[in-house]
Amino acid sequence: MNKAFLYIILGAALWGTIGWYVKNLYAYGFTPMEVVILRVWSAALLLVLFLIIKEPKKLKLTSFSDIKYFIGTGIFSIVFFNFCMFTAIHLSTIPVATALLYTGPAFVTILSFILFQEPLTKPKITALIITIFGSALVVGLIPLNLNTLQLASILFGLGSGFGYALYSIFSKFALKKYTTLSITAYTFIIAAISLLPFFPYQEKLPVLMQPRVLFFAVGLGFLPTAFAYLIYTYGLNKTEASKASILTTVEPVVATWIGIFIFQEAFTTAQMIGMVCIIGAVILMQISSRRAKIS
Repeated sequence: MNKAFLYIILGAALWGTIGWYVKNLYAYGFTPMEVVILRVWSAALLLVLFLIIKEPKKLKLTSFSDIKYFIGTGIFSIVFFNFCMFTAIHLSTIPVATALLYTGPAFVTILSFILFQEPLTKPKITALIITIFGSALVVGLIPLNLNTLQLASILFGLGSGFGYALYSIFSKFALKKYTTLSITAYTFIIAAISLLPFFPYQEKLPVLMQPRVLFFAVGLGFLPTAFAYLIYTYGLNKTEASKASILTTVEPVVATWIGIFIFQEAFTTAQMIGMVCIIGAVILMQISSRRAKIS
């Protein structure tokens, strides 16, 4: 297998382990927002340290006014989608929350049509319909099961997909002047600074200093965030973006395995079919996008 593909798959697989760190931090009494803070702060510190050592020039802003792009990617996307995703994990299960996160490409398609007048082609419309159908299966709307249907978990899950989509939208503006690595570093820096006042230091700092808790907190920012992004970016530079996007669908598969086999979370056959539909829709969008560029 192409070495670049292996890096991309490994990065995506590490993203899929996020739920494991989150669930363990919840066990120590951390709230979804506190876990978001721990993730962005540890990731920001690690990314800045990496760039200072390897590529300090990428930490230089072309213009201070460009901060507006990173407020978009950092606060409106990273903080919002992480909070929604971690809350969805708390309210439902890791597989359900991860499946709903992958509605992100559908939101990108809709927002790109509204903001950038990108055409809604037949493959895109088909993918949107498949995504909606798959999401309905995942959350229990099809077949309707009022006992398992939780409106809050659905809204937070879809919110995570919407916030995830906003990263692509805001990044589109920033990519005109910055590399993906610079954008990611500043995204987490801005997110970390914005969340600084909201962590209950007196209450949670003693808990955070426990070796096991510190392992989960730093691990969350390192393996499934900073390190995963770095190796994914390395692989992305060696292959086509459309192929990379398809390979990243290994993330919800890994997350589902963790939820089912480690945390014994329920995931029905209907929900599994729904997840396959959502992943299939993502692949369809990427293939159609690639064909459009070739044409």
